[in-house]
Amino acid sequence: MADLNNVQGDIIGGLPKKAQQYLVFTIDDNNVPAFRKALNQFINLVTTAAQVQQDRAKIAANKQTAIEQGKTPQLLTLVGVNIAFSHFGLKKLGINDNLQDGPYMNGQKNDSQSLGDPGDAAPFQQFDPHWDPAFKNDTHGVILIAGDSEDTVVATRAKINDIFGVGAFNATIHEIITLSGSVRPGDQKGHEHFGFMDGISQPAVKDIDTSPFPGQGTVRQGVILCGRDHDGVLFRPGWMTDGSFMVLRWYKQLVPEFNTFLKQNPIVDPGITPAQGSELRGARFMGRWKSGAPIDVSPFQDDPDLAVDPTRNNDFTYTANNDQVGYRCPLAAHTRKGNPRNDLDNIIVSREDHRIIRRGIPFGPEMSDDEISSGVSQALRGLIFVCYQSNIGNGFKFIQTVWANDPLFPPKQLLGNPGYDPIIGQVTDETGRTIQGTDPLDPNGHLTLPTEWVIPQGGEYYFSPSISALRTTFALSA
Repeated sequence: MADLNNVQGDIIGGLPKKAQQYLVFTIDDNNVPAFRKALNQFINLVTTAAQVQQDRAKIAANKQTAIEQGKTPQLLTLVGVNIAFSHFGLKKLGINDNLQDGPYMNGQKNDSQSLGDPGDAAPFQQFDPHWDPAFKNDTHGVILIAGDSEDTVVATRAKINDIFGVGAFNATIHEIITLSGSVRPGDQKGHEHFGFMDGISQPAVKDIDTSPFPGQGTVRQGVILCGRDHDGVLFRPGWMTDGSFMVLRWYKQLVPEFNTFLKQNPIVDPGITPAQGSELRGARFMGRWKSGAPIDVSPFQDDPDLAVDPTRNNDFTYTANNDQVGYRCPLAAHTRKGNPRNDLDNIIVSREDHRIIRRGIPFGPEMSDDEISSGVSQALRGLIFVCYQSNIGNGFKFIQTVWANDPLFPPKQLLGNPGYDPIIGQVTDETGRTIQGTDPLDPNGHLTLPTEWVIPQGGEYYFSPSISALRTTFALSA
Protein backbone atom coordinates (compact mmCIF):
# COMPACT_ATOMS: atom_id res chain seq x y z
CA MET A 1 0.00 0.00 0.00
CA ALA A 2 1.45 3.35 -1.05
CA ASP A 3 2.17 5.94 1.62
CA LEU A 4 0.57 9.14 0.30
CA ASN A 5 3.03 11.16 2.37
CA ASN A 6 5.75 9.62 0.20
CA VAL A 7 4.10 10.19 -3.22
CA GLN A 8 4.35 13.48 -5.12
CA GLY A 9 0.96 15.15 -5.27
CA ASP A 10 0.46 15.61 -9.00
CA ILE A 11 0.54 11.83 -9.47
CA ILE A 12 -2.24 10.92 -7.06
CA GLY A 13 -4.92 13.58 -6.61
CA GLY A 14 -3.43 16.18 -8.93
CA LEU A 15 -2.14 19.57 -7.85
CA PRO A 16 -5.11 22.00 -7.58
CA LYS A 17 -4.53 24.90 -9.94
CA LYS A 18 -5.83 27.92 -11.73
CA ALA A 19 -2.37 28.69 -13.10
CA GLN A 20 0.75 26.60 -13.52
CA GLN A 21 4.37 26.76 -14.63
CA TYR A 22 6.59 23.95 -15.85
CA LEU A 23 10.21 25.02 -15.41
CA VAL A 24 12.25 22.82 -17.74
CA PHE A 25 15.92 22.92 -16.73
CA THR A 26 19.41 21.55 -17.09
CA ILE A 27 21.82 21.05 -14.18
CA ASP A 28 24.99 23.12 -14.30
CA ASP A 29 28.01 21.03 -15.29
CA ASN A 30 30.18 22.52 -12.56
CA ASN A 31 27.61 22.64 -9.78
CA VAL A 32 26.13 19.14 -9.56
CA PRO A 33 27.03 18.65 -5.86
CA ALA A 34 25.66 22.13 -5.06
CA PHE A 35 22.39 21.27 -6.84
CA ARG A 36 22.07 18.05 -4.86
CA LYS A 37 22.65 19.92 -1.61
CA ALA A 38 20.10 22.60 -2.61
CA LEU A 39 17.54 19.83 -3.09
CA ASN A 40 17.38 19.46 0.70
CA GLN A 41 15.85 22.93 0.97
CA PHE A 42 13.66 22.44 -2.11
CA ILE A 43 12.17 19.19 -0.81
CA ASN A 44 10.47 21.20 1.94
CA LEU A 45 8.37 22.84 -0.80
CA VAL A 46 7.35 19.57 -2.49
CA THR A 47 3.64 18.82 -2.21
CA THR A 48 2.68 15.24 -1.34
CA ALA A 49 -0.42 13.31 -2.36
CA ALA A 50 -1.56 13.46 1.27
CA GLN A 51 -1.29 17.26 1.19
CA VAL A 52 -3.30 17.32 -2.04
CA GLN A 53 -6.07 15.35 -0.35
CA GLN A 54 -6.11 17.91 2.47
CA ASP A 55 -6.11 20.83 0.02
CA ARG A 56 -8.99 19.38 -1.97
CA ALA A 57 -10.95 18.83 1.24
CA LYS A 58 -10.40 22.50 2.11
CA ILE A 59 -11.62 23.55 -1.34
CA ALA A 60 -14.77 21.41 -1.00
CA ALA A 61 -15.49 22.77 2.48
CA ASN A 62 -14.95 26.35 1.30
CA LYS A 63 -17.43 25.85 -1.57
CA GLN A 64 -20.00 24.24 0.72
CA THR A 65 -19.77 27.08 3.24
CA ALA A 66 -20.27 29.64 0.48
CA ILE A 67 -23.32 27.77 -0.81
CA GLU A 68 -24.83 27.67 2.67
CA GLN A 69 -24.23 31.41 3.03
CA GLY A 70 -25.56 32.19 -0.43
CA LYS A 71 -22.23 33.65 -1.51
CA THR A 72 -19.73 33.08 -4.30
CA PRO A 73 -16.79 31.10 -2.89
CA GLN A 74 -13.52 32.98 -2.67
CA LEU A 75 -10.41 31.26 -3.95
CA LEU A 76 -8.17 29.81 -1.26
CA THR A 77 -4.48 30.64 -1.54
CA LEU A 78 -2.90 27.30 -2.40
CA VAL A 79 0.35 26.30 -4.03
CA GLY A 80 1.73 22.95 -5.15
CA VAL A 81 5.29 22.04 -6.16
CA ASN A 82 6.66 18.82 -7.68
CA ILE A 83 9.85 17.79 -9.49
CA ALA A 84 10.79 15.10 -12.01
CA PHE A 85 14.00 14.06 -13.79
CA SER A 86 14.82 12.76 -17.24
CA HIS A 87 17.22 9.86 -17.84
CA PHE A 88 19.78 12.46 -18.89
CA GLY A 89 19.24 14.25 -15.60
CA LEU A 90 19.85 11.07 -13.65
CA LYS A 91 23.10 10.52 -15.53
CA LYS A 92 24.16 14.10 -14.76
CA LEU A 93 23.55 13.38 -11.05
CA GLY A 94 25.60 10.20 -11.23
CA ILE A 95 22.55 7.95 -10.76
CA ASN A 96 23.29 5.19 -13.23
CA ASP A 97 20.61 2.67 -12.27
CA ASN A 98 18.59 1.06 -15.06
CA LEU A 99 14.98 2.12 -14.51
CA GLN A 100 13.84 -0.67 -16.85
CA ASP A 101 11.77 1.57 -19.15
CA GLY A 102 12.98 1.73 -22.74
CA PRO A 103 11.24 4.94 -23.85
CA TYR A 104 12.42 6.74 -20.71
CA MET A 105 16.02 5.59 -21.15
CA ASN A 106 16.03 6.68 -24.80
CA GLY A 107 14.31 10.02 -24.30
CA GLN A 108 11.26 11.37 -26.09
CA LYS A 109 13.16 13.05 -28.93
CA ASN A 110 14.52 9.64 -29.93
CA ASP A 111 10.96 8.31 -29.70
CA SER A 112 9.35 11.11 -31.71
CA GLN A 113 9.38 9.36 -35.09
CA SER A 114 7.66 6.26 -33.73
CA LEU A 115 5.07 8.52 -32.06
CA GLY A 116 4.27 9.97 -35.49
CA ASP A 117 5.52 13.48 -34.76
CA PRO A 118 6.14 15.58 -37.89
CA GLY A 119 9.81 15.87 -38.77
CA ASP A 120 12.59 15.27 -41.26
CA ALA A 121 13.88 11.76 -41.89
CA ALA A 122 16.95 11.86 -44.12
CA PRO A 123 18.72 8.59 -45.02
CA PHE A 124 21.40 7.59 -42.50
CA GLN A 125 20.58 10.54 -40.27
CA GLN A 126 18.73 10.79 -36.98
CA PHE A 127 15.08 11.81 -37.27
CA ASP A 128 14.68 15.53 -36.60
CA PRO A 129 11.22 16.36 -35.19
CA HIS A 130 9.65 19.72 -35.97
CA TRP A 131 9.88 20.74 -32.32
CA ASP A 132 10.63 24.00 -30.60
CA PRO A 133 14.43 24.36 -30.30
CA ALA A 134 14.15 24.27 -26.49
CA PHE A 135 13.40 20.54 -26.66
CA LYS A 136 15.89 19.65 -29.40
CA ASN A 137 18.65 19.11 -26.81
CA ASP A 138 18.59 17.00 -23.66
CA THR A 139 16.82 18.47 -20.65
CA HIS A 140 17.51 17.21 -17.15
CA GLY A 141 14.33 17.89 -15.25
CA VAL A 142 11.13 19.82 -14.78
CA ILE A 143 9.73 21.63 -11.75
CA LEU A 144 5.94 21.94 -11.55
CA ILE A 145 4.50 25.00 -9.78
CA ALA A 146 0.70 25.16 -9.48
CA GLY A 147 -1.42 27.68 -7.65
CA ASP A 148 -4.70 29.50 -7.21
CA SER A 149 -3.42 32.46 -9.24
CA GLU A 150 -0.58 33.64 -11.41
CA ASP A 151 0.64 35.80 -8.51
CA THR A 152 0.90 32.77 -6.21
CA VAL A 153 2.80 30.81 -8.86
CA VAL A 154 5.20 33.69 -9.58
CA ALA A 155 5.94 34.20 -5.88
CA THR A 156 6.72 30.51 -5.43
CA ARG A 157 8.84 30.50 -8.58
CA ALA A 158 10.93 33.30 -7.05
CA LYS A 159 11.62 31.12 -3.99
CA ILE A 160 12.69 28.24 -6.22
CA ASN A 161 14.91 30.52 -8.29
CA ASP A 162 16.64 31.59 -5.06
CA ILE A 163 17.15 28.00 -3.90
CA PHE A 164 18.87 26.97 -7.11
CA GLY A 165 20.38 30.35 -8.01
CA VAL A 166 18.56 30.50 -11.35
CA GLY A 167 20.07 33.28 -13.45
CA ALA A 168 22.87 33.98 -10.97
CA PHE A 169 26.62 33.50 -11.53
CA ASN A 170 26.58 30.44 -9.26
CA ALA A 171 23.39 28.89 -10.68
CA THR A 172 22.97 25.17 -10.06
CA ILE A 173 20.29 24.86 -12.76
CA HIS A 174 19.59 26.74 -15.97
CA GLU A 175 16.13 27.48 -17.33
CA ILE A 176 15.67 26.00 -20.81
CA ILE A 177 12.02 27.00 -21.16
CA THR A 178 9.09 27.72 -18.89
CA LEU A 179 5.71 26.50 -20.10
CA SER A 180 2.94 28.55 -18.51
CA GLY A 181 -0.73 27.59 -18.54
CA SER A 182 -3.97 28.68 -16.95
CA VAL A 183 -7.56 27.55 -16.63
CA ARG A 184 -9.68 29.12 -19.34
CA PRO A 185 -12.02 31.96 -18.30
CA GLY A 186 -15.75 32.07 -17.57
CA ASP A 187 -17.92 29.23 -18.78
CA GLN A 188 -14.89 27.67 -20.47
CA LYS A 189 -13.38 26.70 -17.10
CA GLY A 190 -12.29 23.07 -17.34
CA HIS A 191 -12.52 23.06 -21.14
CA GLU A 192 -9.54 22.72 -23.48
CA HIS A 193 -9.17 25.16 -26.39
CA PHE A 194 -11.34 23.23 -28.85
CA GLY A 195 -14.09 23.84 -26.31
CA PHE A 196 -14.56 20.34 -24.86
CA MET A 197 -14.68 19.64 -21.14
CA ASP A 198 -11.48 17.83 -20.21
CA GLY A 199 -10.31 15.42 -17.53
CA ILE A 200 -13.63 13.63 -16.97
CA SER A 201 -12.45 10.05 -17.39
CA GLN A 202 -9.67 9.16 -14.95
CA PRO A 203 -9.07 5.73 -13.43
CA ALA A 204 -9.58 5.23 -9.72
CA VAL A 205 -6.55 3.84 -7.90
CA LYS A 206 -7.24 0.81 -5.73
CA ASP A 207 -7.27 1.41 -1.96
CA ILE A 208 -6.73 5.15 -2.52
CA ASP A 209 -9.84 6.16 -4.45
CA THR A 210 -12.19 4.08 -2.34
CA SER A 211 -15.50 5.27 -3.79
CA PRO A 212 -15.15 5.15 -7.58
CA PHE A 213 -18.04 6.33 -9.72
CA PRO A 214 -19.85 3.95 -12.10
CA GLY A 215 -17.80 3.26 -15.20
CA GLN A 216 -14.69 4.98 -13.85
CA GLY A 217 -12.67 1.78 -13.64
CA THR A 218 -10.24 0.91 -10.87
CA VAL A 219 -6.59 0.08 -11.49
CA ARG A 220 -4.15 -1.52 -9.12
CA GLN A 221 -1.60 0.85 -7.66
CA GLY A 222 1.28 -0.58 -9.69
CA VAL A 223 -0.28 0.61 -12.94
CA ILE A 224 0.58 4.15 -11.84
CA LEU A 225 3.15 3.77 -9.06
CA CYS A 226 6.38 1.83 -9.48
CA GLY A 227 7.01 -1.00 -7.05
CA ARG A 228 3.36 -1.46 -6.09
CA ASP A 229 0.81 -4.18 -6.85
CA HIS A 230 0.72 -4.97 -10.58
CA ASP A 231 3.89 -3.15 -11.53
CA GLY A 232 5.04 -6.08 -13.61
CA VAL A 233 8.54 -4.78 -14.36
CA LEU A 234 11.28 -6.74 -12.58
CA PHE A 235 14.70 -5.71 -11.30
CA ARG A 236 13.99 -2.06 -10.72
CA PRO A 237 15.99 -0.30 -8.00
CA GLY A 238 14.14 -0.12 -4.70
CA TRP A 239 14.26 3.68 -4.55
CA MET A 240 11.79 3.81 -7.48
CA THR A 241 8.94 2.61 -5.25
CA ASP A 242 6.10 5.15 -5.06
CA GLY A 243 7.53 7.09 -7.99
CA SER A 244 5.93 7.37 -11.43
CA PHE A 245 6.98 8.09 -14.99
CA MET A 246 5.76 11.49 -16.16
CA VAL A 247 5.17 12.21 -19.84
CA LEU A 248 5.29 15.88 -20.82
CA ARG A 249 3.97 16.90 -24.25
CA TRP A 250 3.63 20.49 -25.42
CA TYR A 251 0.78 20.50 -27.93
CA LYS A 252 -0.18 23.37 -30.23
CA GLN A 253 -3.87 23.37 -31.18
CA LEU A 254 -5.09 24.87 -34.46
CA VAL A 255 -8.43 25.98 -33.05
CA PRO A 256 -9.69 28.31 -35.85
CA GLU A 257 -8.79 25.70 -38.45
CA PHE A 258 -10.56 22.95 -36.49
CA ASN A 259 -13.69 25.09 -36.16
CA THR A 260 -13.59 25.98 -39.85
CA PHE A 261 -13.43 22.31 -40.84
CA LEU A 262 -16.45 21.49 -38.69
CA LYS A 263 -18.32 24.45 -40.13
CA GLN A 264 -17.58 23.31 -43.67
CA ASN A 265 -18.46 19.67 -42.93
CA PRO A 266 -21.69 19.60 -40.92
CA ILE A 267 -23.75 16.48 -40.61
CA VAL A 268 -26.74 17.14 -42.87
CA ASP A 269 -30.16 16.16 -41.61
CA PRO A 270 -33.55 17.86 -42.11
CA GLY A 271 -34.09 17.97 -38.36
CA ILE A 272 -31.04 20.05 -37.46
CA THR A 273 -29.47 23.34 -38.51
CA PRO A 274 -26.01 23.49 -40.14
CA ALA A 275 -24.59 24.82 -36.87
CA GLN A 276 -26.08 21.87 -34.99
CA GLY A 277 -24.70 19.56 -37.67
CA SER A 278 -21.22 20.97 -37.12
CA GLU A 279 -21.59 20.60 -33.36
CA LEU A 280 -22.67 16.98 -33.81
CA ARG A 281 -19.71 16.24 -36.09
CA GLY A 282 -17.35 17.68 -33.47
CA ALA A 283 -18.95 15.63 -30.71
CA ARG A 284 -18.52 12.49 -32.81
CA PHE A 285 -14.86 13.37 -33.35
CA MET A 286 -14.32 13.72 -29.62
CA GLY A 287 -16.70 11.09 -28.25
CA ARG A 288 -18.29 13.67 -25.95
CA TRP A 289 -20.26 16.85 -26.40
CA LYS A 290 -18.51 20.07 -25.43
CA SER A 291 -20.34 19.90 -22.11
CA GLY A 292 -18.64 16.56 -21.44
CA ALA A 293 -21.76 14.43 -21.95
CA PRO A 294 -20.78 11.09 -23.58
CA ILE A 295 -22.32 10.51 -26.99
CA ASP A 296 -22.56 6.78 -26.27
CA VAL A 297 -25.28 7.74 -23.77
CA SER A 298 -26.69 10.81 -25.53
CA PRO A 299 -25.76 10.27 -29.19
CA PHE A 300 -27.65 13.00 -31.02
CA GLN A 301 -28.33 15.75 -28.51
CA ASP A 302 -26.23 17.35 -25.80
CA ASP A 303 -27.27 16.72 -22.20
CA PRO A 304 -25.60 19.19 -19.81
CA ASP A 305 -27.20 17.55 -16.78
CA LEU A 306 -25.63 14.23 -17.76
CA ALA A 307 -22.28 15.95 -18.26
CA VAL A 308 -22.03 17.19 -14.66
CA ASP A 309 -23.36 14.02 -13.03
CA PRO A 310 -20.35 11.88 -11.99
CA THR A 311 -22.62 8.89 -11.38
CA ARG A 312 -23.59 8.85 -15.08
CA ASN A 313 -20.99 10.66 -17.20
CA ASN A 314 -18.64 7.65 -17.27
CA ASP A 315 -21.24 4.91 -16.98
CA PHE A 316 -21.10 3.49 -20.50
CA THR A 317 -19.27 0.70 -22.31
CA TYR A 318 -19.66 1.28 -26.11
CA THR A 319 -21.86 -1.82 -26.25
CA ALA A 320 -25.32 -0.22 -26.55
CA ASN A 321 -27.59 -2.22 -28.86
CA ASN A 322 -24.63 -4.40 -29.86
CA ASP A 323 -23.30 -1.49 -31.94
CA GLN A 324 -20.45 -2.95 -34.00
CA VAL A 325 -20.07 -0.08 -36.47
CA GLY A 326 -20.06 2.95 -34.19
CA TYR A 327 -23.56 4.23 -34.87
CA ARG A 328 -23.82 5.88 -31.46
CA CYS A 329 -20.11 6.65 -31.10
CA PRO A 330 -17.61 6.28 -33.97
CA LEU A 331 -15.07 3.55 -33.35
CA ALA A 332 -12.21 6.03 -33.84
CA ALA A 333 -13.60 8.84 -31.67
CA HIS A 334 -10.90 10.34 -29.47
CA THR A 335 -12.30 9.12 -26.14
CA ARG A 336 -12.95 5.65 -27.55
CA LYS A 337 -9.43 5.30 -28.94
CA GLY A 338 -7.87 6.40 -25.67
CA ASN A 339 -10.04 4.22 -23.42
CA PRO A 340 -11.87 1.54 -25.44
CA ARG A 341 -13.77 0.24 -22.42
CA ASN A 342 -15.58 -2.97 -23.48
CA ASP A 343 -14.42 -2.90 -27.10
CA LEU A 344 -11.66 -5.36 -26.21
CA ASP A 345 -13.79 -7.88 -24.32
CA ASN A 346 -13.36 -10.54 -26.99
CA ILE A 347 -9.60 -10.01 -27.23
CA ILE A 348 -7.04 -11.06 -24.65
CA VAL A 349 -5.85 -7.53 -23.91
CA SER A 350 -5.61 -5.99 -20.44
CA ARG A 351 -7.21 -2.56 -20.49
CA GLU A 352 -5.95 -2.00 -16.96
CA ASP A 353 -2.32 -2.13 -18.09
CA HIS A 354 -2.92 0.75 -20.52
CA ARG A 355 -4.62 3.21 -18.18
CA ILE A 356 -2.89 6.48 -17.36
CA ILE A 357 -3.62 9.40 -15.06
CA ARG A 358 -3.82 12.60 -17.09
CA ARG A 359 -2.93 16.05 -15.83
CA GLY A 360 -1.93 19.20 -17.71
CA ILE A 361 -3.45 22.60 -18.42
CA PRO A 362 -4.36 24.81 -21.41
CA PHE A 363 -1.97 27.56 -22.47
CA GLY A 364 -2.24 30.58 -24.73
CA PRO A 365 -4.86 33.29 -25.32
CA GLU A 366 -8.47 32.94 -26.32
CA MET A 367 -9.14 33.35 -30.04
CA SER A 368 -9.12 36.89 -31.39
CA ASP A 369 -11.86 38.28 -33.61
CA ASP A 370 -9.44 38.13 -36.56
CA GLU A 371 -8.74 34.45 -35.95
CA ILE A 372 -12.44 33.66 -35.66
CA SER A 373 -13.28 35.48 -38.90
CA SER A 374 -10.28 34.27 -40.91
CA GLY A 375 -10.20 30.70 -39.62
CA VAL A 376 -6.41 30.95 -39.34
CA SER A 377 -4.36 30.73 -36.14
CA GLN A 378 -2.21 33.74 -35.33
CA ALA A 379 -1.34 33.09 -31.68
CA LEU A 380 0.19 29.98 -30.10
CA ARG A 381 -2.29 28.12 -27.92
CA GLY A 382 -2.91 24.55 -26.92
CA LEU A 383 -2.41 22.07 -24.11
CA ILE A 384 0.49 21.29 -21.80
CA PHE A 385 -0.23 17.57 -21.55
CA VAL A 386 1.05 15.50 -18.65
CA CYS A 387 0.31 11.91 -17.72
CA TYR A 388 1.60 9.40 -15.17
CA GLN A 389 2.16 5.64 -15.41
CA SER A 390 4.58 3.00 -14.12
CA ASN A 391 5.48 1.93 -17.66
CA ILE A 392 5.59 4.40 -20.56
CA GLY A 393 5.58 1.61 -23.13
CA ASN A 394 2.31 0.27 -21.73
CA GLY A 395 0.85 3.69 -21.02
CA PHE A 396 1.26 6.83 -23.10
CA LYS A 397 3.31 5.30 -25.91
CA PHE A 398 0.96 2.34 -26.33
CA ILE A 399 -2.13 4.55 -26.44
CA GLN A 400 -0.54 6.88 -29.00
CA THR A 401 1.06 4.35 -31.34
CA VAL A 402 -1.08 1.21 -31.04
CA TRP A 403 -4.50 2.83 -30.60
CA ALA A 404 -4.63 6.49 -31.71
CA ASN A 405 -2.31 6.11 -34.72
CA ASP A 406 -3.64 2.75 -35.94
CA PRO A 407 -6.52 3.14 -38.44
CA LEU A 408 -7.54 -0.50 -37.85
CA PHE A 409 -8.16 -0.02 -34.12
CA PRO A 410 -10.48 -0.91 -32.47
CA PRO A 411 -10.92 -4.23 -34.29
CA LYS A 412 -14.71 -4.41 -34.10
CA GLN A 413 -15.31 -5.28 -37.74
CA LEU A 414 -14.02 -8.16 -39.84
CA LEU A 415 -13.84 -5.77 -42.76
CA GLY A 416 -13.51 -2.13 -41.94
CA ASN A 417 -11.18 0.72 -41.20
CA PRO A 418 -12.23 2.84 -38.19
CA GLY A 419 -9.55 5.40 -39.03
CA TYR A 420 -7.31 7.66 -37.00
CA ASP A 421 -8.07 9.40 -33.74
CA PRO A 422 -9.14 12.75 -35.27
CA ILE A 423 -7.74 14.73 -32.33
CA ILE A 424 -4.30 13.24 -31.56
CA GLY A 425 -3.87 10.53 -34.20
CA GLN A 426 -0.73 11.06 -36.29
CA VAL A 427 0.21 9.48 -39.60
CA THR A 428 3.58 7.80 -39.87
CA ASP A 429 3.51 7.60 -43.68
CA GLU A 430 2.09 9.57 -46.61
CA THR A 431 -1.37 7.99 -46.71
CA GLY A 432 -3.14 10.81 -44.86
CA ARG A 433 -5.79 10.56 -42.18
CA THR A 434 -9.39 9.42 -42.49
CA ILE A 435 -12.09 8.47 -40.01
CA GLN A 436 -15.11 6.24 -40.47
CA GLY A 437 -18.65 6.74 -39.26
CA THR A 438 -18.74 10.33 -38.06
CA ASP A 439 -22.01 10.70 -39.96
CA PRO A 440 -24.56 8.45 -38.20
CA LEU A 441 -26.56 8.31 -41.44
CA ASP A 442 -23.53 6.80 -43.18
CA PRO A 443 -21.76 4.61 -40.58
CA ASN A 444 -19.48 3.02 -43.19
CA GLY A 445 -18.52 6.30 -44.85
CA HIS A 446 -15.04 7.79 -44.49
CA LEU A 447 -14.19 11.44 -44.00
CA THR A 448 -10.76 12.76 -44.99
CA LEU A 449 -9.01 14.82 -42.32
CA PRO A 450 -6.78 17.24 -44.24
CA THR A 451 -5.07 18.75 -41.20
CA GLU A 452 -3.53 17.54 -37.96
CA TRP A 453 -5.08 20.06 -35.58
CA VAL A 454 -2.91 19.03 -32.61
CA ILE A 455 0.81 19.43 -33.28
CA PRO A 456 3.60 18.46 -30.85
CA GLN A 457 6.03 21.28 -30.09
CA GLY A 458 8.28 19.17 -27.88
CA GLY A 459 8.37 17.15 -24.71
CA GLU A 460 10.31 14.68 -22.62
CA TYR A 461 9.92 11.57 -20.49
CA TYR A 462 10.62 12.22 -16.81
CA PHE A 463 10.55 10.25 -13.56
CA SER A 464 8.80 11.72 -10.53
CA PRO A 465 10.53 10.17 -7.50
CA SER A 466 9.07 9.55 -4.08
CA ILE A 467 9.83 11.97 -1.26
CA SER A 468 12.09 9.41 0.42
CA ALA A 469 14.00 8.88 -2.85
CA LEU A 470 14.48 12.63 -3.22
CA ARG A 471 15.99 12.73 0.26
CA THR A 472 18.19 9.61 0.13
CA THR A 473 19.05 9.09 -3.55
CA PHE A 474 18.91 12.54 -5.16
CA ALA A 475 19.88 15.00 -2.41
CA LEU A 476 23.28 15.25 -0.71
CA SER A 477 23.78 16.23 2.90
CA ALA A 478 24.65 19.90 3.20
